[in-house]
Amino acid sequence: MIVFLIKGLLRDRSRSLFPVITVTIGVMLTVFLHAWLKGEMGDIARSNANFTTGHVRIMSRAYAENKSQIPNDLALLGVEDLLGQLRLQYPDLQWVKRIRFGGLLDVPDSRGETSTQGPAIGLAIDLLSEESSEVQTLNIEASLVRGQLPSMSGEVLVSDEFAEKLKLQPGGTLTLIGSTMHGSMAMQNFVMAGTVKFGINAMDRGAFLADITDIQQTLDMDDGAGEILGYFQDGIYHDSLSLKIEEDFNRQYTHSGDEYAPVMFALRNQDGLGEYLDLANYISFIAASIFVGAMSIVLWNVGLIGSLRRYGEMGLRLAIGEDKRHVYGSVIIESLIIGIIGSVFGTLLGLAVAYYFQVHGLDIGSMVKNSSMMMSNIIRAEITPVTFIIGFIPGILSTLLGAALAGLGIYKRSTAQLFKELET
Repeated sequence: MIVFLIKGLLRDRSRSLFPVITVTIGVMLTVFLHAWLKGEMGDIARSNANFTTGHVRIMSRAYAENKSQIPNDLALLGVEDLLGQLRLQYPDLQWVKRIRFGGLLDVPDSRGETSTQGPAIGLAIDLLSEESSEVQTLNIEASLVRGQLPSMSGEVLVSDEFAEKLKLQPGGTLTLIGSTMHGSMAMQNFVMAGTVKFGINAMDRGAFLADITDIQQTLDMDDGAGEILGYFQDGIYHDSLSLKIEEDFNRQYTHSGDEYAPVMFALRNQDGLGEYLDLANYISFIAASIFVGAMSIVLWNVGLIGSLRRYGEMGLRLAIGEDKRHVYGSVIIESLIIGIIGSVFGTLLGLAVAYYFQVHGLDIGSMVKNSSMMMSNIIRAEITPVTFIIGFIPGILSTLLGAALAGLGIYKRSTAQLFKELET
């Protein structure tokens, strides 16, 4: 029977083409919107995790209380031993050390005198070790605009916009002027290996990236770091697991009165990101639910109208002796077939569009030009396991419900009414 109904749908396009196209378009929009909302809402959390907070973040207690001032005089010491303990205790996370610092970049002219200067936002990471994951985490290689990645000690990266203001070319020399961990003046020459553009205005206005070993020597922070960040191996932030790790780690230092004792914070508990994550989840759920509901109503009406227009055909089938239950069952099966076909095609098209925007994204840089938020200028969709199935909710259930409600009229048909319809 099912094969017979499928042949009928294929041969009679008036019964299948328009409903399938409508279901396909509705499902495609549902799938794409879900992926788009998921990517847009998750972008701020991803950017903050990569550049600032990690999935978990360890600082000294004193540093954590004044972290907005980047107080490197309160930084962690003995970080190599601490990293060793963390890698043994929490092997599912990748652990990296970083130093944040501010300073003045001085670019000399041909006579060695100051040509241009500018304030820099410094970030010291492990750039040179082969086992380091920092280049991948910060997507540095893809963000490279001019020059090359640092290959030796003393080479640094500068944001492309900042380098243009300083009139600095790859291979040029610059001097970092700042203060050491102990408060004395620090001056160190570097060579700019290349320039980067992260697509995040807060970083692109004045970023200065150097290898952490160079900055430890420059700022007198041997075996020290401002913070240690942990990232899950799959690159995805797991909220509940992060909170458990935070609680377990901090329990070890609960009774310590040392203000330099390490303290861990999950991403949720930093910079108000917990409220943002909750808000993003609520907005994403509500928006997706509204759209799925709206598309369900549309597709329900399609199924309803399609079945109502076939009352004459149903009447003829009843008039020649076909059982009402059989007619009703065939209508339900036909709508199910249409729903499945439309949902499959719609999901594939929606995933294709979502994948394009996941890879290429949409540049909104002109809209957030003066933003100080750690948010990428490129908004991307994000395909998740839910994206593969969410389109089937309106695609199949709504089409099936519309046909089921319209088909109930079959049981109300009388023989006298059927003959009147056939005469007209």
